[in-house]
Amino acid sequence: MATSYYRALLKLSGESLKSAGGSAVASEAVSYVAEQIKTVWETGVQLAIVVGGGNIWRGQEAAEQGMERAAADYAGMLATIVNALALQDALERAGVITRTQSAISVQSVAEPFIRRRALRHLEKGRVVIFAGGTGNPFMSTDTAAALRAIEINANVLLMAKNNVDGIYDADPVVNLDAKKFNHLSYLDVLNRRLQIMDSTALSLCMENHQPIIVFDLFRPGNLIRLLQGEKIGTLVSDTPQHLIAQG
Repeated sequence: MATSYYRALLKLSGESLKSAGGSAVASEAVSYVAEQIKTVWETGVQLAIVVGGGNIWRGQEAAEQGMERAAADYAGMLATIVNALALQDALERAGVITRTQSAISVQSVAEPFIRRRALRHLEKGRVVIFAGGTGNPFMSTDTAAALRAIEINANVLLMAKNNVDGIYDADPVVNLDAKKFNHLSYLDVLNRRLQIMDSTALSLCMENHQPIIVFDLFRPGNLIRLLQGEKIGTLVSDTPQHLIAQG
C-alpha cells in the first residue's frame, strides 16, 4: 500500500484516551487509537507518537489553584507516562512492536529519550512513544511534539483532534457558518490567532520548516488515508494560501 510519507509524528491529546463517561483512561478509546495506529504501522510508515496527559492532570490548572508551577508541570509529565504505558500495552496486544521513551528518568518502565536510539527503533519498524513532554516545566506537550518531530526528521507532524476535522476561522461547534481552511502558512495561523497548538510549538515548526496537518482522528480511517496522500484536515506549511476552502 503506497504512502506519501515515510516517517511521521502523531500528537495525541490525553483527552483522546478518555471515555465519554469521564474515565481518565478508557480501554475502548485506547484500543481504538491503537487500531488506527496499527493500520499505519502495517504499511511500513515509521511512526512516532507524543501523548499528552490532560485527561489525568493539567499542570496549568493546578498552578492556578496555588500549586508551585514547576511541581505541577512535573506531575503532568508523570501523567503522560501513564498514558504512554496504556497505549503501549494496547499496541502490543494488537501485535504492534512498540517502545516508550521518557524525557524524565523512569527506567523501570521506559527507556530514557536518546535520539539515536529512537531513530534506530523507527528504522527497525517499531512504533516509538515519547512520554514526559520535553522533560522541562513550562513547556507543553505540543512543544514536545514539535521538538521530537524535528529531531527525528519527520516528514509531517500530525495534530490529532477529537471531532474537529481541521482548522476553521471560528469555532465550528458554536458557529455553523465557520469556514474550513485547506492550507495555511505558519504566519497565517499566528496572525489569525488560530489555536491549533501553543505559539512556542508553532514558532519552532516555522523556524524549522516542519509541516503540520490538523485532522480528526476519530473518523475511522482518516489517519491511514491522510498518510496515503488524501487531502484530509488542514495543512500548515511554508507556502501561504489565504483563501478559505471547503465551505
